[in-house]
Amino acid sequence: MRIEQLECVAAITRLGSMRRASESLHLSQPALSQTISNLERELGVTLLDRHRAGTRISAEGRELLPWITEVIDAVQRLRSAADDQSRTRQMIRVGTVNAATVPLVTPVMHAFRAAHPETQVELVTAQQTEIQDALRGGGLDLGLVNLMDGDDVASDLAAVELLRGRPTVCCRADSPLARLETIGTDAMFAEPFIAMRAGYVMHRYVHRLLGGRPPAFAYSVDGAEMGKVMVAEGLGVTLLPDYSVADDPLERHGVITYRPLDADVPDVVLVAQHARTRHLAGAVHRMTRLLTAQAARWRPPTARNGACAERPHVQGDDPHGAGPG
Repeated sequence: MRIEQLECVAAITRLGSMRRASESLHLSQPALSQTISNLERELGVTLLDRHRAGTRISAEGRELLPWITEVIDAVQRLRSAADDQSRTRQMIRVGTVNAATVPLVTPVMHAFRAAHPETQVELVTAQQTEIQDALRGGGLDLGLVNLMDGDDVASDLAAVELLRGRPTVCCRADSPLARLETIGTDAMFAEPFIAMRAGYVMHRYVHRLLGGRPPAFAYSVDGAEMGKVMVAEGLGVTLLPDYSVADDPLERHGVITYRPLDADVPDVVLVAQHARTRHLAGAVHRMTRLLTAQAARWRPPTARNGACAERPHVQGDDPHGAGPG
């Protein structure tokens, strides 16, 4: 016995004819009749009286109708409870190296929450290799990592390019370096340098700039956010992609700024990654589309000293956006 068979009986009873029931259920009349016949054989009773004038529920069918209705209602309650439980427990986990937090990640979180309030988003800050390992193992659904332009992407991880940026020197807005159009490596390393810890792409970037020279870092920090705070406190300068500094609150309020690095170096690319071998939930697809749409409309503004700019946002935009599904 299947719930669909009971729903067919209920539809014929409610609508009063086989034709109207078949239209309501999107079944042909022969298929509907066969479904009822199979149920009658299983129960050993005649549920419908079939006449040339039409089909009506039989006396035996009317006696069983309360039980049929009760079963249908119970199944509907079960489906509703399961749906509520699924929405309550739904969660996606996003790993991030804390890049483009303000111009990209934060506005997308606002938009996703507005469109899908039942889905919890857990943001996990980690290094690139940790994020990629967690994607492979199922500990994360989506990862936001920086790559150096030209890096190979692991074949078991899909990557969607979000932002492409220039390496920039992040310094205090009142630093002499802020008066320069561009900053050379010698001028940058003449200041106390705040390096990203090993495991971040900008750590590898700086070692590439040094060309084998021993590093003379004043500090090593775990991620861009701490690096910007230390710059704001006057402890030194750091090297970050422009999309990690532009529109940051410290930059908007004139505490820190950024200048292009005067060196022949590759771009830094922010990508969204997921494991190719794992099924992606609909919420993860929607998150990826929002990230792609926001990245397409945002461009780093010209660096400024003390000027505040309006923060780009996606609140109120189409939650399904454009981009890969």
